[in-house]
Amino acid sequence: MTPPLHQLSAQELLAGYRRGAFSPVEVLRDVLTQVARWEPELDATWRLRPDQALADARASEARWRKRRPQGALDGVPITIKDNIATQGDPTPLGTRAVPLVPAKADAPPAARVREAGAVFFAKTTMPDYGMLSSGLSTFHRIARNPWDLSRTPGGSSAGAGAAAAAGYGPLHLGTDIGGSIRLPAGWCGVVGFKPSLGRVPIDPPYMGRAAGPITRTVADAALLMQVLSAPDARDSMSLPAQTIDWAAAWKKAKPLRGLRIGLLRDAGCGLPVAPAIHAAVQSAAEVLQAEGARIVPTAPFMTPEMLAGLDHFWRMRSLIDLQALSDDARASVLPCIRTWAESAQGMSGADVFNAYAQTHAVRVATHQAMQGLDYVLSPTAPCGPAPCDWPSPTNDPLRGLEHIGFTVPFNMGEQPAISLNGGYDDDGLPIGIQIAGQRFDDLGVLQLARAFERLRGPQRPWPDQPLTPAPPQG
Repeated sequence: MTPPLHQLSAQELLAGYRRGAFSPVEVLRDVLTQVARWEPELDATWRLRPDQALADARASEARWRKRRPQGALDGVPITIKDNIATQGDPTPLGTRAVPLVPAKADAPPAARVREAGAVFFAKTTMPDYGMLSSGLSTFHRIARNPWDLSRTPGGSSAGAGAAAAAGYGPLHLGTDIGGSIRLPAGWCGVVGFKPSLGRVPIDPPYMGRAAGPITRTVADAALLMQVLSAPDARDSMSLPAQTIDWAAAWKKAKPLRGLRIGLLRDAGCGLPVAPAIHAAVQSAAEVLQAEGARIVPTAPFMTPEMLAGLDHFWRMRSLIDLQALSDDARASVLPCIRTWAESAQGMSGADVFNAYAQTHAVRVATHQAMQGLDYVLSPTAPCGPAPCDWPSPTNDPLRGLEHIGFTVPFNMGEQPAISLNGGYDDDGLPIGIQIAGQRFDDLGVLQLARAFERLRGPQRPWPDQPLTPAPPQG
């Protein structure tokens, strides 16, 4: 049975356009029908623009008829996260505290996908300032997980993860500074790739912050990286332009024999790993070992002091941001974020310096832990998705980062890391496994992830429509 158009990968859509089997207009209409089916409960999108998107799809259809596609993504539907600026649209950052000023230009990732001919049809939702691993927001309605509408999709790329799992087309753009691409990918059962710092130019750049793809397949993530990794002078932290054969991620099988893959089962800090997640990671290691990879047990390299330092540095950064707001704007920010940020008011200059120093300590520890290894396999998160109205898995504003011990090291260390589905827990919810590589080995991480994707066996059917209504909001 042929799957509906909204379930096809970007690779399959492009092949269909080349054959003339269907058109970008037909695809977009099917995607928009799927969005209409889900959005009353899912709340993954903001600024949904069907009329403009249909006009763009018709232009793409005309190009394909002439066999003159504009670029590598011509006619493929895509969503873009709220905090990635798109020309003419405000960038609310998920909060009512930010003035709604239209952006003067596309940020680099948005510019690249438009140049490649992708059909941009919606922004996706996120929590206030991107500081939560949930879809809890004062600007957007609460985003939910398609596998269970009572659960969070994760965050901060909340709407992007939910949209990918629910079939809102194949391509979604997210951002990640501590796990914000990989956590929703893991909890929604999709692929989320955080590239090496600077591989994808962004604006504004910041320590540890990356933009990257959220997709259903590794091949689609690699295809989107082919476009996103083009240079842009606006990013002062971007890597030098480099020719990378991104197609090798789906065209060339990666030999696994002889690879040294670290098996990291304990983050060394934060929440303990749930038994079902531990079993899924162990199973993934055995799958790779059966193909000739050498699995090397790896000791934890994060510490509670490192995680606390990152936490307290970000508290101070957020406190400074909040203090710059008017009283009314500050009062409109989520109470949990205000509580978290305002807890930094008593920090001394030495406290702030010592907290900041832990970001470098994490970088050094991550680099050292990966010496002698090609890749590291771990859980994406130690736990499953929390209730949708919780800000984090602990539901405690002062313990809001205890689930990022596996993801955040590779932001501070600048290594590429990917989350993909490794199984399901006792409630039928996806379990994310993470593969991280050496700095700059983005292609290698994608190739190893693609190899595992081929080996892991059949996955459960995607949730294609809401099974039960979501609880009413507010």
